Amino acid sequence: MPRQMRHLLAIILVLPLLGTSVSAQPAACSAPLKPQQVAELLLGRKIGDRLGVSETQFLNFLDREITPRFPDGLTVYDARGQYRDSERNRIVREPSKVVMIVLPGKPEDMARLNEIADAYKKRFRQQSVGIVLRQACVSF
Repeated sequence: MPRQMRHLLAIILVLPLLGTSVSAQPAACSAPLKPQQVAELLLGRKIGDRLGVSETQFLNFLDREITPRFPDGLTVYDARGQYRDSERNRIVREPSKVVMIVLPGKPEDMARLNEIADAYKKRFRQQSVGIVLRQACVSF
């Protein structure tokens, strides 16, 4: 991933942490909604210029790396990501997966997200994995 994109992702990851933390003052929610943090993992599926992460490979990763860390539930959906490759001066588009997790509010939540990102980068030779954190009002 180009340097500019890495900087942008770093800003996206750090900004929510500047004003809040996992234990920060929650947003005001109307009953029956409760305040919780929601994380989204942005997982690209290309390796180089080809689709390198098949559906089966992704599901295996989900079963082995993500679900054991967040067994209470999550949502996965298909997405199309894009970024500017500054080295080749072009827009790169790739199929992606977004994993949305309503965090349980444990001290180890962020460490678990980082472990997932590191495992995905290593296993599928990805330069980066996006992590987005936000406050939400949630009810199940």
